[in-house]
Amino acid sequence: MTEPVGGQKDRDMGITAEDERFMRLALDLAAQAGREGEVPVGALVVQGGQVTGQGRNSRELAADPTAHAEVVALRQAARAGGSWRLDGATLYVTIEPCPMCAGAIVAARLGRIVFGAPDPKAGACGSLYNLCADPRLNHEVAVTRGVLADQAAQLMAGFFADKRRAPGDR
Repeated sequence: MTEPVGGQKDRDMGITAEDERFMRLALDLAAQAGREGEVPVGALVVQGGQVTGQGRNSRELAADPTAHAEVVALRQAARAGGSWRLDGATLYVTIEPCPMCAGAIVAARLGRIVFGAPDPKAGACGSLYNLCADPRLNHEVAVTRGVLADQAAQLMAGFFADKRRAPGDR
């Protein structure tokens, strides 16, 4: 585990078979987002072993700057449970959340976040910032990083490589 920004240590947890199973589902959602022309990020909220919310990036389709996979999944889980409080839930997401999403994760009182690939340019769960483990906030979220990270990073790299190619080269 690397030392998070600001010297704050998070509560990094070990990777389980269940983590890999749910991350594979999130990767499927991410791949679907990529096929739709969205940045390929997928997310699931899991409570009691059951998926209560899922999302994939849909900013372009929804014309909504907040339609990140994590926010979509959190909204769905909150509606399903009838409360904005998602105490004890785990969020699985293919890429490390940005500051907006990390803020929503803290606000929802999630118990844990599991992500695949780090995001050194915008990651807010240890790479650039560490909002989930900042003791100055009203809640801290346990973080497990690196679950199927290579697959998540490959989805992102392939998507952006395709975007850089000229339309006639695709």
